[in-house]
Amino acid sequence: MESESIQPQIDALNAKLDIILEEMEHQRRHRREMEDLKEDLMRVGHDLYKTTVEELEEISDEVNTGDIAYLGKKLLRNVNHITRAFEQFENMRDFVEDFAPISRQLSLDLMHRLHEMDQKGYFEFMREVLRITDTVVTSFSVEDVKHLADNVVTILNTVKNLTQPDMLHAVNNALNVYKNLDITVEGDVSLMKLMRDINSPEARRGLAFMTEFLKNIANPAAGNAVPTTTIHH
Repeated sequence: MESESIQPQIDALNAKLDIILEEMEHQRRHRREMEDLKEDLMRVGHDLYKTTVEELEEISDEVNTGDIAYLGKKLLRNVNHITRAFEQFENMRDFVEDFAPISRQLSLDLMHRLHEMDQKGYFEFMREVLRITDTVVTSFSVEDVKHLADNVVTILNTVKNLTQPDMLHAVNNALNVYKNLDITVEGDVSLMKLMRDINSPEARRGLAFMTEFLKNIANPAAGNAVPTTTIHH
Protein backbone atom coordinates (compact mmCIF):
# COMPACT_ATOMS: atom_id res chain seq x y z
CA MET A 1 0.00 0.00 0.00
CA GLU A 2 2.80 2.34 0.91
CA SER A 3 4.71 1.40 -2.26
CA GLU A 4 1.68 2.26 -4.33
CA SER A 5 1.59 5.80 -2.89
CA ILE A 6 5.31 6.29 -3.52
CA GLN A 7 5.18 5.17 -7.17
CA PRO A 8 3.36 8.30 -8.48
CA GLN A 9 5.94 10.48 -6.79
CA ILE A 10 8.73 8.50 -8.41
CA ASP A 11 7.02 8.85 -11.82
CA ALA A 12 6.66 12.60 -11.28
CA LEU A 13 10.33 12.87 -10.37
CA ASN A 14 11.29 10.89 -13.45
CA ALA A 15 9.16 13.19 -15.65
CA LYS A 16 10.85 16.23 -14.14
CA LEU A 17 14.24 14.65 -14.62
CA ASP A 18 13.38 13.97 -18.26
CA ILE A 19 12.42 17.61 -18.73
CA ILE A 20 15.64 18.73 -17.03
CA LEU A 21 17.72 16.37 -19.13
CA GLU A 22 15.96 17.53 -22.33
CA GLU A 23 16.59 21.17 -21.43
CA MET A 24 20.22 20.37 -20.67
CA GLU A 25 20.52 18.62 -24.03
CA HIS A 26 18.94 21.64 -25.73
CA GLN A 27 21.36 23.97 -23.98
CA ARG A 28 24.24 21.71 -24.96
CA ARG A 29 23.19 21.77 -28.64
CA HIS A 30 22.69 25.52 -28.50
CA ARG A 31 26.12 25.96 -26.95
CA ARG A 32 27.66 23.75 -29.64
CA GLU A 33 25.88 25.76 -32.39
CA MET A 34 27.10 29.02 -30.90
CA GLU A 35 30.63 27.67 -30.72
CA ASP A 36 30.41 26.57 -34.36
CA LEU A 37 29.04 29.98 -35.32
CA LYS A 38 31.82 31.65 -33.37
CA GLU A 39 34.41 29.56 -35.16
CA ASP A 40 32.86 30.35 -38.54
CA LEU A 41 32.74 34.06 -37.73
CA MET A 42 36.32 33.94 -36.56
CA ARG A 43 37.41 32.33 -39.82
CA VAL A 44 35.37 34.82 -41.89
CA GLY A 45 36.65 37.70 -39.83
CA HIS A 46 40.21 36.48 -40.15
CA ASP A 47 39.85 36.13 -43.93
CA LEU A 48 38.16 39.53 -44.16
CA TYR A 49 40.87 41.13 -42.06
CA LYS A 50 43.57 39.49 -44.14
CA THR A 51 41.93 40.59 -47.39
CA THR A 52 41.42 44.11 -46.05
CA VAL A 53 45.05 44.34 -45.02
CA GLU A 54 46.20 43.14 -48.42
CA GLU A 55 43.93 45.60 -50.24
CA LEU A 56 45.00 48.48 -48.01
CA GLU A 57 48.65 47.62 -48.58
CA GLU A 58 48.10 48.11 -52.33
CA ILE A 59 46.78 51.65 -51.79
CA SER A 60 48.85 52.50 -48.72
CA ASP A 61 50.95 54.95 -50.75
CA GLU A 62 47.86 56.91 -51.81
CA VAL A 63 45.53 56.62 -48.81
CA ASN A 64 46.26 56.82 -45.11
CA THR A 65 44.17 56.05 -42.06
CA GLY A 66 43.46 59.73 -41.55
CA ASP A 67 41.74 59.92 -44.91
CA ILE A 68 39.58 56.92 -44.05
CA ALA A 69 38.66 58.42 -40.69
CA TYR A 70 37.84 61.74 -42.37
CA LEU A 71 35.65 59.93 -44.90
CA GLY A 72 33.82 58.10 -42.10
CA LYS A 73 33.18 61.35 -40.25
CA LYS A 74 32.03 62.99 -43.47
CA LEU A 75 29.55 60.18 -44.11
CA LEU A 76 28.24 60.38 -40.55
CA ARG A 77 27.83 64.16 -40.73
CA ASN A 78 25.95 63.91 -44.06
CA VAL A 79 23.87 60.85 -43.29
CA ASN A 80 20.69 62.95 -43.50
CA HIS A 81 21.66 64.26 -46.94
CA ILE A 82 22.47 60.74 -48.09
CA THR A 83 19.09 59.55 -46.82
CA ARG A 84 17.29 62.35 -48.67
CA ALA A 85 19.26 61.50 -51.82
CA PHE A 86 18.07 57.90 -51.59
CA GLU A 87 14.51 59.11 -51.04
CA GLN A 88 14.73 61.31 -54.13
CA PHE A 89 16.12 58.38 -56.08
CA GLU A 90 13.16 56.26 -54.96
CA ASN A 91 10.76 59.05 -55.95
CA MET A 92 12.44 59.24 -59.36
CA ARG A 93 12.10 55.48 -59.74
CA ASP A 94 8.38 55.73 -58.89
CA PHE A 95 8.01 58.55 -61.42
CA VAL A 96 9.69 56.47 -64.13
CA GLU A 97 7.39 53.54 -63.35
CA ASP A 98 4.31 55.81 -63.48
CA PHE A 99 5.48 57.55 -66.64
CA ALA A 100 6.25 54.32 -68.51
CA PRO A 101 2.66 53.78 -69.80
CA ILE A 102 2.46 57.42 -70.89
CA SER A 103 5.80 57.18 -72.70
CA ARG A 104 4.65 54.05 -74.50
CA GLN A 105 1.49 55.83 -75.64
CA LEU A 106 3.51 58.84 -76.76
CA SER A 107 5.81 56.53 -78.73
CA LEU A 108 2.82 54.89 -80.42
CA ASP A 109 1.33 58.31 -81.28
CA LEU A 110 4.68 59.47 -82.66
CA MET A 111 5.05 56.34 -84.80
CA HIS A 112 1.50 56.81 -86.10
CA ARG A 113 2.20 60.45 -86.93
CA LEU A 114 5.46 59.58 -88.70
CA HIS A 115 3.61 56.93 -90.71
CA GLU A 116 1.03 59.51 -91.79
CA MET A 117 3.76 61.94 -92.79
CA ASP A 118 5.48 59.21 -94.80
CA GLN A 119 2.23 58.36 -96.55
CA LYS A 120 1.70 62.03 -97.45
CA GLY A 121 5.22 62.28 -98.89
CA TYR A 122 6.86 64.55 -96.32
CA PHE A 123 10.05 62.51 -96.13
CA GLU A 124 10.33 62.23 -99.91
CA PHE A 125 9.87 66.00 -100.12
CA MET A 126 12.57 66.53 -97.49
CA ARG A 127 14.95 64.26 -99.42
CA GLU A 128 14.39 66.32 -102.56
CA VAL A 129 14.93 69.55 -100.59
CA LEU A 130 18.19 68.14 -99.25
CA ARG A 131 19.19 67.18 -102.78
CA ILE A 132 18.47 70.73 -103.97
CA THR A 133 20.43 72.12 -101.02
CA ASP A 134 23.34 69.84 -101.84
CA THR A 135 23.26 71.03 -105.45
CA VAL A 136 23.26 74.67 -104.34
CA VAL A 137 26.13 74.10 -101.89
CA THR A 138 28.25 72.33 -104.49
CA SER A 139 27.47 74.91 -107.17
CA PHE A 140 28.41 78.06 -105.25
CA SER A 141 31.61 78.99 -103.50
CA VAL A 142 32.07 80.69 -100.14
CA GLU A 143 32.76 83.97 -101.91
CA ASP A 144 29.45 83.67 -103.75
CA VAL A 145 27.64 83.23 -100.45
CA LYS A 146 29.45 86.27 -99.00
CA HIS A 147 28.40 88.37 -102.01
CA LEU A 148 24.87 87.07 -101.58
CA ALA A 149 24.89 88.12 -97.92
CA ASP A 150 26.18 91.59 -98.86
CA ASN A 151 23.42 92.06 -101.43
CA VAL A 152 20.57 90.18 -99.79
CA VAL A 153 18.70 93.42 -98.97
CA THR A 154 18.83 94.55 -102.61
CA ILE A 155 17.74 91.12 -103.77
CA LEU A 156 14.81 91.06 -101.37
CA ASN A 157 13.74 94.57 -102.39
CA THR A 158 13.88 93.50 -106.04
CA VAL A 159 11.78 90.43 -105.33
CA LYS A 160 9.38 92.57 -103.30
CA ASN A 161 8.98 95.01 -106.21
CA LEU A 162 8.54 92.18 -108.70
CA THR A 163 5.77 90.65 -106.61
CA GLN A 164 3.73 93.83 -106.39
CA PRO A 165 0.28 93.43 -107.98
CA ASP A 166 0.80 96.17 -110.58
CA MET A 167 4.20 94.76 -111.59
CA LEU A 168 2.82 91.25 -111.90
CA HIS A 169 -0.09 92.58 -113.93
CA ALA A 170 2.28 94.45 -116.28
CA VAL A 171 4.53 91.42 -116.73
CA ASN A 172 1.51 89.24 -117.38
CA ASN A 173 0.23 91.68 -119.99
CA ALA A 174 3.65 91.81 -121.65
CA LEU A 175 3.79 88.04 -121.80
CA ASN A 176 0.30 87.85 -123.24
CA VAL A 177 1.21 90.42 -125.90
CA TYR A 178 4.39 88.55 -126.77
CA LYS A 179 2.53 85.25 -126.89
CA ASN A 180 -0.12 86.67 -129.22
CA LEU A 181 2.31 88.47 -131.53
CA ASP A 182 2.04 87.32 -135.10
CA ILE A 183 4.53 89.39 -137.08
CA THR A 184 5.57 88.44 -140.56
CA VAL A 185 8.05 90.54 -142.53
CA GLU A 186 7.66 89.91 -146.22
CA GLY A 187 10.23 90.92 -148.85
CA ASP A 188 12.72 93.71 -148.59
CA VAL A 189 11.87 96.64 -146.36
CA SER A 190 12.96 99.98 -147.69
CA LEU A 191 14.30 102.79 -145.57
CA MET A 192 11.40 105.02 -146.61
CA LYS A 193 8.90 102.43 -145.39
CA LEU A 194 10.71 102.19 -142.09
CA MET A 195 10.63 105.97 -141.74
CA ARG A 196 6.91 105.99 -142.45
CA ASP A 197 6.34 103.23 -139.88
CA ILE A 198 8.43 105.05 -137.29
CA ASN A 199 6.45 108.21 -137.94
CA SER A 200 3.22 106.44 -136.99
CA PRO A 201 1.65 107.38 -133.61
CA GLU A 202 2.06 103.86 -132.24
CA ALA A 203 5.78 103.70 -133.12
CA ARG A 204 6.38 107.20 -131.69
CA ARG A 205 4.68 106.25 -128.43
CA GLY A 206 6.76 103.06 -128.24
CA LEU A 207 10.00 104.97 -128.89
CA ALA A 208 9.06 107.62 -126.35
CA PHE A 209 8.30 104.94 -123.76
CA MET A 210 11.62 103.21 -124.37
CA THR A 211 13.49 106.53 -124.16
CA GLU A 212 11.90 107.43 -120.83
CA PHE A 213 12.47 103.91 -119.55
CA LEU A 214 16.18 104.02 -120.42
CA LYS A 215 16.54 107.50 -118.89
CA ASN A 216 15.02 106.30 -115.60
CA ILE A 217 17.27 103.24 -115.57
CA ALA A 218 20.31 105.44 -116.09
CA ASN A 219 19.19 107.74 -113.25
CA PRO A 220 20.87 106.56 -109.98
CA ALA A 221 17.91 107.80 -107.95
CA ALA A 222 15.42 105.80 -109.98
CA GLY A 223 15.49 102.92 -107.50
CA ASN A 224 14.49 105.21 -104.60
CA ALA A 225 11.67 107.10 -106.33
CA VAL A 226 8.79 106.16 -108.58
CA PRO A 227 9.06 108.38 -111.69
CA THR A 228 5.89 109.66 -113.24
CA THR A 229 6.35 110.70 -116.86
CA THR A 230 3.67 112.01 -119.19
CA ILE A 231 4.45 111.70 -122.88
CA HIS A 232 2.84 114.40 -125.04
CA HIS A 233 2.17 113.80 -128.69
